[in-house]
Amino acid sequence: MTAKSAAAKTALATRDGERSHAEIMFIMSALMISMLLAALDQSIVATALPKIASDLNGLTKLSWVATSYLITSAITTPIYGKLGDLYGRKKIFQTSIVIFLVASALCGLAQTMNQLVLFRALQGIGAGGLMSLVLAIIGDVIPPRQRGRYQGYFGAVFGISSVAGPVLGGVFASAHTILGVAGWRWIFYINIPLGILALSMVATRLHLHKPEQKENHIDYAGAGLLALSVISLILVTVWGGVDFAWKSWEIISLSISAVVFGAFFIWRERRSPEPIIPLSLFKNDIFTVSTLLSFFTGIAMFAAILYIPLYQQIVRGDSPTKSGFMMLPMVAGMFIASMTSGKLITKYGRYRHFPIIGTIMLIIGMWLFSHVAIDTNIWVLSSWMFVIGLGLGQLFQVPTLAVQNSVDRSKMGTATSTVAFSRSIGSALGGAVFGTILITRLGHHLQEMLPNNVAAHVASGLSGGFSQLAHLSPELRFDVLTAYVKSFRDMFLIGIPFVVVALIIALRLRETPLRESNHTHNLE
Repeated sequence: MTAKSAAAKTALATRDGERSHAEIMFIMSALMISMLLAALDQSIVATALPKIASDLNGLTKLSWVATSYLITSAITTPIYGKLGDLYGRKKIFQTSIVIFLVASALCGLAQTMNQLVLFRALQGIGAGGLMSLVLAIIGDVIPPRQRGRYQGYFGAVFGISSVAGPVLGGVFASAHTILGVAGWRWIFYINIPLGILALSMVATRLHLHKPEQKENHIDYAGAGLLALSVISLILVTVWGGVDFAWKSWEIISLSISAVVFGAFFIWRERRSPEPIIPLSLFKNDIFTVSTLLSFFTGIAMFAAILYIPLYQQIVRGDSPTKSGFMMLPMVAGMFIASMTSGKLITKYGRYRHFPIIGTIMLIIGMWLFSHVAIDTNIWVLSSWMFVIGLGLGQLFQVPTLAVQNSVDRSKMGTATSTVAFSRSIGSALGGAVFGTILITRLGHHLQEMLPNNVAAHVASGLSGGFSQLAHLSPELRFDVLTAYVKSFRDMFLIGIPFVVVALIIALRLRETPLRESNHTHNLE
């Protein structure tokens, strides 16, 4: 068979939705690599930031290395979804990979903290496309009935990368040099060979539906309003209670800005011929429920992924790398639940009960952690983390699957990216909300157990309190650790209502028959 006839046969098979399992897995591998890159870079710099700031003499700008990435990736997520619907996802996806790779190389070469912050922002622009378009492309390649079988892999990848990121960041930061280059720079360089591999796989084997050519207009005004609202909201979550008091004029002004620009964005979307997020999608109850479920899932997810390692480092005295490895039971739970639920969805064509079971298990897991103590056995902690992992593993894929099955193909990218955007915003808020709860309750419990002057000194901030622990007397150190433990208990207990809301929302998710095929005509 000639190369030309083979290509024609592949294209024909794609039109009929008859891709072989081997071809699908080849494409899925490229997509999983892409998602891995974007998800890892959300968290991999966290444990390496002190080393990076020291080398680049930029301690005062340390938080912006993570914040700049978070802001630009969140802003661009819905925009990429819209661009994919209008112009075709393959070329837009390839563009996002190239942007991500160029930015990764520039981050590795950065000589000042200002440069690194700028290049991380550029990297986030690329990452926004990786996260949202991967999920949309799955919808292009695989029929809804078969989608659960493959989306389970992506839920596992996302969960694993969220936990593995801090571990890898710590490993790279601990290495003074690798091949003659500072170890922390490999946090960014490692993306390049993986990204090039994914890019070549996409270029040669991914053939997607190409939208009909027509005059399209991007809603730049809507995109700008959305960006201003999201930037304000994320800065509130990053700065609130840390750099500025919650009642400070800076935080109040940013909160007002987020609401005002958000309101103008909604007003604009009602009038735009090509809105970034068509408000008509919210007339679809499955879309509305799935978006809300993703939002509250994102909030709850960060209670586990961010603050269980913090408990291990502060109370148990573990290093960041060790605390990351100790999260493996949660990773195992995510992997098992994600893969099993995906296969069962494909086998029986039903998805509604998985987020219900997942939220119930997450409630149980958070209730268990509300009983944590200074000397809780590691095997007990592992079993609790496994329960949380089983819950989270059933919550990643269903909202996306349900939405893709219920919306018109012309809006699938926009709908998919909106669900991903909702989860990202929920995650950002979750990190802030639970951090505020933890710090507030810590101050309360320190006041209960310590003299006022000591309590005020330790409660000045989590980082300050953590660094001071080694210098305290054994009796005082025990009291401080007890206050920390009580604060963690309170945080997980207060977090349960958020998951209960997610459960109520999951109960309202309407199940519709999963389609057996995609209808694809024009290919890129």
